[in-house]
Amino acid sequence: MFSQFIDVKRKDFLMMFIHHMIGIMLTTFSYVNNMVRVGALIFCLHDFADPLLEAAKMANYARRERLCTTLFVIFGAAFIVSRLAIFPLWILNTTLFESWEIIGPYPSWWLFNALLLILQVLHAIWSYLIVQTASKALSRGKVSKDDRSDVESSSEEEDETTHKNNLSGSSSSNGANCMNGYMGGSHLAEEQGTCKATGNLHFRASPHLHSCD
Repeated sequence: MFSQFIDVKRKDFLMMFIHHMIGIMLTTFSYVNNMVRVGALIFCLHDFADPLLEAAKMANYARRERLCTTLFVIFGAAFIVSRLAIFPLWILNTTLFESWEIIGPYPSWWLFNALLLILQVLHAIWSYLIVQTASKALSRGKVSKDDRSDVESSSEEEDETTHKNNLSGSSSSNGANCMNGYMGGSHLAEEQGTCKATGNLHFRASPHLHSCD
C-alpha cells in the first residue's frame, strides 16, 4: 500500500489503493473476530489467478509476445471464474444469507459484508478491463504497449531512446573521424566512403532496423 506512493503511478492507482485498504481491514477484522475460516478462503480465492498474471509479465519481459498473450487470456478466465462466480456464489452467499439465518446480523456483520461487497465491485471493474485488454490482444496478436503497465511502457521507451542515442552518437563519431586532420581531396573522399560503409554496416547489424537505407 505504501509503495504505491513512491512507485510509478499506474492507471488503476485509486482502485489498487482501495483494494489494499480493504484487504488489510478484512485480514485484521477476520483475525480479531476469529473468522479465520472465511478469511483463509478469501485469501486462497484471490491468490488463485495471481501466478498466471506474474507468468504473463515474465513472458512480456522476455519478449515472448505469443506466450504472454496466451498466459494473459488464461489469467483472465481464471480471474473471472474465481471472482465473479465462486466469490459471490460461495463466499458472499455464506456471509450475507446463510450467516443471517444461522446467527442473525450483529454490528460487525454489517462492516464485514460492506467491505466484501466493495471488493466485489472492484472485481467487476477489473474483469471488464481484463476482457477489454484480452480482446485487443487476441485481435492484434499481442498485448499492445498501451495495455501494459506504465513501468513496462516506460522501460521500452527508455530502451528505444537509448538505442536512438547510440545510433546518433555512432554516426557523429564516424563523421568526426572522417573530418579529423588535414587530408587531400581524393583521400578525404575515400575516407568518407569508408565511414559511410561503416555506418551502413552498423545499421545493418542493428536488430531493430530491417534495412540500412
